[in-house]
Amino acid sequence: MIGFFFKKAFFDGWDHLFSLVAMNAVHLLLFLGIIVLPQSLGVTGFASLACIALGIIAMTLWQTACSRMANDISDYGSATFASAFAALKAGLVPGLQMAGINLLLFFALGVGIPFYLSVQGFFGPFAAGLLFWTAAIILLVFQYFFPLQARFGGGFRKNARKSATLFMDNPGFSIFLLFYNAVSLVLSILLAFLVPGLAGIAVAQADAVKLRIRKYDWLDANPDANRKAVPWGELLEEERELVGERSLKGMIFPWKEGK
Repeated sequence: MIGFFFKKAFFDGWDHLFSLVAMNAVHLLLFLGIIVLPQSLGVTGFASLACIALGIIAMTLWQTACSRMANDISDYGSATFASAFAALKAGLVPGLQMAGINLLLFFALGVGIPFYLSVQGFFGPFAAGLLFWTAAIILLVFQYFFPLQARFGGGFRKNARKSATLFMDNPGFSIFLLFYNAVSLVLSILLAFLVPGLAGIAVAQADAVKLRIRKYDWLDANPDANRKAVPWGELLEEERELVGERSLKGMIFPWKEGK
């Protein structure tokens, strides 16, 4: 399943490369305009933290729109700016909810951990470690929140429970997905965060949820089946046909494929 995930995530990103660049360009403008520019102008103290918080909220709201467009991409649709405005409107509430979680993570990792590490004695390192692992679990769980909300709808509690269930039932895959997205973000530095960027991560998360959900559809249809013997080859057969086989020539010049 992981091998096919790599393939689908790559081709979904490649087929919608310009859409990813456009979505990531918005992220970049928000980051530069709301977070970097005030710092470069000498804003400090509470005002600096307020700008960072506002930037995190704005980028999270845009990410919820990207996640909805990524869901369309994962289903072999398309992403346009017309759909972006509709996605932003539909994702406003979950975007604000996730923005609150991202703010907590930022202050926990950026403020809380350095503070506790400066405290002498046993309590400081213990509290810092506890805060770190709590943040790590939140990251592992809530990487599923946006793609689940985009695919199935529902409120915060429902999708938070689904996210927790996916993590607990698939801990190895969840760690892999978080690592995959971290590597994608690091590689994005080479291309000014335009590709794959946060939009590429949204596509990967949408693909991960779409493929993983097939396991649960199969379990619902086969309640007595062995959960550890999921027939991924059979379950992903349709997806493999839709993605297809491609050559380097076909990737760069798709109109020449088969000629």
